[in-house]
Amino acid sequence: MARIIVVTSGKGGVGKTTTSAAIAMGLAKKGHKTAVIDFDVGLRNLDLIMGCERRVVYDFVNVINGEATLNQALIRDKNCNLLYILPASQTRDKDALSKEGVGRVLDELKKDFKYIVCDSPAGIEKGAHLAMYFADDAFVVTNPEVSSVRDSDRMLGILASKSYRAEQNQEPIKEYLLLTRYSPERVKLGEMLSVEDVQDILSLHLLGVIPESKSVLNASNSGTPVILDEKSDAGQAYGDIVARYLGENRPHRFIDDKKGFFRKFFGSK
Repeated sequence: MARIIVVTSGKGGVGKTTTSAAIAMGLAKKGHKTAVIDFDVGLRNLDLIMGCERRVVYDFVNVINGEATLNQALIRDKNCNLLYILPASQTRDKDALSKEGVGRVLDELKKDFKYIVCDSPAGIEKGAHLAMYFADDAFVVTNPEVSSVRDSDRMLGILASKSYRAEQNQEPIKEYLLLTRYSPERVKLGEMLSVEDVQDILSLHLLGVIPESKSVLNASNSGTPVILDEKSDAGQAYGDIVARYLGENRPHRFIDDKKGFFRKFFGSK
């Protein structure tokens, strides 16, 4: 049965679209037919990170309005035949999305796809609410800073009370924590919250920690999901996250200060 994943946060700029692209690619590379949808109507960044911006003809809003079929709008990924992208519109506003229209598109996708990843806009406006409304699982993306964590805490309240599952008294959305742009060195200096601090505030199951890494920016600029850069820390971290989500038991990495350990071990300054 198809599973709908929303990648969400209360704050912008925490890495939701990077995460959506990486998770969708990771699931597809594991052999699962996967679709990833850009809910950020008016901005549209997912197609850039996926490297398919020049192939966009029809978009999510076109499908909702009956101006194009789903098959016309879906773009097959250039790196993986099991991954498809449904881009957002750059010329409409958030009101172009409707609960009925989104539900209809998702129902159609569920007939064909194992996983449907919804890349949510930040905050609590209409696009964000619709991205999470039909979700089975929520990947809550946050940076290790107080304002980001506080805003994510607010999103948890919405996930718990304003989703289809909540309205129908069904099993709640499964919530997972993804901590991005993490630096153990800066945690030690007191410049950012630790993993334990964030978990104490949000009380979520930690799915993974993505370290601060230049490879994320490099991947975005090249139109390639960072999970394909298997030599980078960030690529490996996203690979671990996908594996854990699919039930594999992997130890958490990139949480400890390796440099600090070696400095202490060898007695260097």
